[in-house]
Amino acid sequence: MTALATPASAPAPAPSLDKVRRVSVISHKAPIVFAVVTGLFLLLLVLGSRPGDVRFRFSSEDDLVRIPDVAVDGMTVAWVCVVFAVMATVAAVAYVRASRRVPAWLSMLFAVSLLVAFLSWAGAGSARDFSVVRLIGGAVLLAVPLVLGALGGVIGERAGVVNIAIEGQLLAGAFSAAIAGSLTDSPVAGLFAAVLAGMLVALVLGVFTITYRVDQVIVGVVLNVLVVGLTSFFYSEVLVPNADRLNETTRFSNIAIPGLSSIPVIGPALFNQSILVYIVYLTIPTVWFALYRTRWGLRVRAVGEHPQAADTVGIKVARTRYRAVLIAGGIVGMGGAFYTVVSVSSFGKEMTAGAGYIALAAVIFGKWDPVRATWAALLFGFASNLKDALSLVGAPVPSQFMLMLPYVVTLLAVAGLVGRSRAPAADGTPYIKE
Repeated sequence: MTALATPASAPAPAPSLDKVRRVSVISHKAPIVFAVVTGLFLLLLVLGSRPGDVRFRFSSEDDLVRIPDVAVDGMTVAWVCVVFAVMATVAAVAYVRASRRVPAWLSMLFAVSLLVAFLSWAGAGSARDFSVVRLIGGAVLLAVPLVLGALGGVIGERAGVVNIAIEGQLLAGAFSAAIAGSLTDSPVAGLFAAVLAGMLVALVLGVFTITYRVDQVIVGVVLNVLVVGLTSFFYSEVLVPNADRLNETTRFSNIAIPGLSSIPVIGPALFNQSILVYIVYLTIPTVWFALYRTRWGLRVRAVGEHPQAADTVGIKVARTRYRAVLIAGGIVGMGGAFYTVVSVSSFGKEMTAGAGYIALAAVIFGKWDPVRATWAALLFGFASNLKDALSLVGAPVPSQFMLMLPYVVTLLAVAGLVGRSRAPAADGTPYIKE
């Protein structure tokens, strides 16, 4: 009797890559935020109409290529920009109804439209003009300590160490730069001293949080208070009596890059800055490349996400975290040098004025990514510079409103209104080897 051979069933074909189902989360937050902000601005224009022209100045007298100043009716420009904002809101609603994400360019269009509308409304009828070059250049300059503080915060938290002590590192860097720069009459020496001071504060942070596993938030707050107390004491007892010898620095002068500094509008704002600003330009891509394209960066992110798994494959968790914290401290300390060798030529009590906390907010707003954190720091720097620009044109906007704006944006970011923010999984968690 012959057995009948049963043909083997052919395996089911694997699904092609083109037919792979992709799932994306569509959030209704963007159109809601667009609608609320547009509605509030419409209410401002209706209740606070300001007649008169607003003048925007795009060039200075010594620029190689001059762009003529623009004088337009402030309220007309404001209403036109609001129309664009309304169109962007409608487009955002259409994207969400079509189960599509709101693109980044639409959010940028919305933000720029309302910014121009706000400037036009605020400057209407003023005898002074808005210098676009000064707005951009001042924002970049004021953002230097925020950017460097945010980059240091990103590195530390990517390794699993919450760096609340950014404020203390900035202040220690400013204090050390003032003394070293005054004694040597060299801003370069002050810059190196600031880097060492930031690393010293970071070392103390690492010893207590990594070695002794003390709560990282508590250690950071204590370090901030300690540095504030020490610098205030030495300022009163040492720097004030010897101000000529210990608290009078030589500042970095601006260096114009040939060719680039002649580009209209952005050239004088971005490429006629001090050497520290150019160092920031190089530090941003360097940190990004180190975190995402090097073995060291892979290890840092591994110990910040899953230190047990990293330890299993042979990565020294404590050593990696120490290195990351020290590098971060040096970068933040360099930001502290800005205050005494770039901004002004002497140290003052608590002169950082909470910049470390704003940098920490930029880390959260930037979702623990160096490039996004840089953009967030630039946003905060622009808000700080805008406060000064509005006061020059006599705008009816309280300075307190502009000072609170970065913190309001941070609250919105933490609340998830501008996207989900997720810290590294082991951020703030001490590692205990089993």
